[in-house]
Amino acid sequence: MRPDPVLQLLGLAQKAGCVKNGEFMTESTIKEGKAWLCITAKDASANTRKKFSDACCYRNVAYMEYSDKETLGHAIGKEFRSCLCITDQGFARQIQIKTDQNGGSD
Repeated sequence: MRPDPVLQLLGLAQKAGCVKNGEFMTESTIKEGKAWLCITAKDASANTRKKFSDACCYRNVAYMEYSDKETLGHAIGKEFRSCLCITDQGFARQIQIKTDQNGGSD
């Protein structure tokens, strides 16, 4: 089984200090205009997914649902994470490209 390139990029972004995670930090970063991409886990609650989808739409931030809470957290060296955001435009763009190449699957 090949390693997931999106999750590898998330790990690199975390090491570079370009990931904010957890609901409070993600929401704050989006509101401050510092987020380029917001990712929520597919198994996050419908309320959480809608909250971040709406916030990103309002603030013109790219939004995607990817993987599950455990895998997202593990990719950035944490426990379960239902949402996170990328604060670097280059990482955000590369993650979106890799997601498109995978056909949006995980």
